[in-house]
Amino acid sequence: MLNPQETEAQFEHRWWELMTELRQRFGKKPDLNALLLLIGVQELGQGAGPFSKEQKQDLMHIATCKLFSLSGYYELERIDEDGWPHYRLAKPVPFANLKEQERMLRWHILEYFAQQEDE
Repeated sequence: MLNPQETEAQFEHRWWELMTELRQRFGKKPDLNALLLLIGVQELGQGAGPFSKEQKQDLMHIATCKLFSLSGYYELERIDEDGWPHYRLAKPVPFANLKEQERMLRWHILEYFAQQEDE
């Protein structure tokens, strides 16, 4: 999952490059919640909304599942009749403190956007 050869400085550099790119694209630097919402909307593939508060929470959940599917923690189970993806837990996500959770999430976000560029 996490690249053991990547130094913390290299990881931070990749993160700030992505943040700079997104700031240029959207006019402001997104926080983690905004990134999750962006990824969720992208994965849903139905445009930018409008979405209710509950739908935004669902989109952030879709994003989290999609991100952690990159490491095999979740698998896409099905797409429902409204086009919303549903994931199932494939293996337990390892316990981590808040700082570790944020780093793990940031790493998955970097991998997600790297894959998007490769497509």
